[in-house]
Amino acid sequence: MPGKGDEPAVSRSEQIQAAEREEAKRRLLAEAEAGRVPVEETTRAIPDRRWRRGQH
Repeated sequence: MPGKGDEPAVSRSEQIQAAEREEAKRRLLAEAEAGRVPVEETTRAIPDRRWRRGQH
C-alpha cells in the first residue's frame, strides 16, 4: 500500500500540533490565573446615579 509510509509522518505532525495546542492552552490558563483578582479582594460596585440628575 503506497499510503502506508505517509501515515506515521501525518500522525507525528498531528501529535506535534496537539502538543503545541496543549502548551498554548496551559500558557493562556497560567496567564489568566496570574491576572485574576480573587473575589475576596474585590469590592461591590455601587451605582453612582448622581450624574444622571442633570440629564432629567
